Amino acid sequence: MMKQIVLTGTGGQGLILAGIILAEAAVLDGKQAIQTQSYGPEARGGASKAEVIISDEAIDFPKVQKADVLLAMSQEAFNKYGGEIGAGGKLIVDSTFVRELKETPAAQVLLPITKAAKEQLGRDMFANIIALGAIVGLTGTVSRESLVAAVLARVPKGTEAKNTQAIDLGFQMAKDA
Repeated sequence: MMKQIVLTGTGGQGLILAGIILAEAAVLDGKQAIQTQSYGPEARGGASKAEVIISDEAIDFPKVQKADVLLAMSQEAFNKYGGEIGAGGKLIVDSTFVRELKETPAAQVLLPITKAAKEQLGRDMFANIIALGAIVGLTGTVSRESLVAAVLARVPKGTEAKNTQAIDLGFQMAKDA
């Protein structure tokens, strides 16, 4: 099993952190994982991308060739990176910000991730964790237990309960999709 995952959005949405968390969850599951990242010169506001490769065996090349899963959390990121999804993959789109979809060779899943973060958790800063819950809920790439452990090891103290809620919300969105 090898999964190539690309997380895209705008700088400041926490997608680099999300990529690190996903890779750590894979390691907790006893899998091999590589995480890389790229972003524009802007600290916030420019397109950013985290790539995660998860495998049961050694990973020979550290860059995603064609994504099995691509998350787009902004229109700019979708426009820039949407073509990286492979045939038969899953394109997960934050419908809060991505409104203009183009055809892709992947199944499209539209979820109001940031809207749910604001309305149900009070802040959009939880959107990246909701997205991780949705990705894991839709793909089973890592276990829920490892995802929770990796998230709780990385988030600021005092936010554990809200981040656990965010994971649960992502899983619920995946179930309802």
